[in-house]
Amino acid sequence: MTLHSESPLDATDWQILRELQKDARLSYRELGKRVSLSPPATAERVRKLEDRGIIKGYTVQVDLEKVGLPLIAFLLLRCDPVKCLTKTTTADAFPEIREIYTLSGTYCSLIKVAVASMAHLESFTARLSKHGDAERHVVIVPVITNRPIDWEDQDIDIDAPSIPGWNLET
Repeated sequence: MTLHSESPLDATDWQILRELQKDARLSYRELGKRVSLSPPATAERVRKLEDRGIIKGYTVQVDLEKVGLPLIAFLLLRCDPVKCLTKTTTADAFPEIREIYTLSGTYCSLIKVAVASMAHLESFTARLSKHGDAERHVVIVPVITNRPIDWEDQDIDIDAPSIPGWNLET
């Protein structure tokens, strides 16, 4: 069985997305040069991608280590139902949290945090414990981060046997 990506994007849209994922600060003039469009046509294409919700925003990527938060950890949280983290507190109470995902299964949430040290992680975990039990996993080396989306003309064979290992060098 092959899973085919039903993409509402044409080749030019994909080119625009590739370039903006590399550098979201490109001017319409420079972006247009790279995708062979005039600046007004480029601006219109980008506006349409924004209007359709394909481009959701533009962000700055902060080097966490350089701002004093070199330690990344993921915590699997099993909340006490009456003390659920996402229902009984706000993000302001836990500034270390970078991302939270609701899960199915044994754990209710996957939480990504950035902290200054192991002591900071211990303190964070202690504060989090009032919501339930947490299992911590400290990141040793990030392998793939902020990977660009580029699914143009991709067919994925979901029945293909898995291949051991990834070539992460490319």
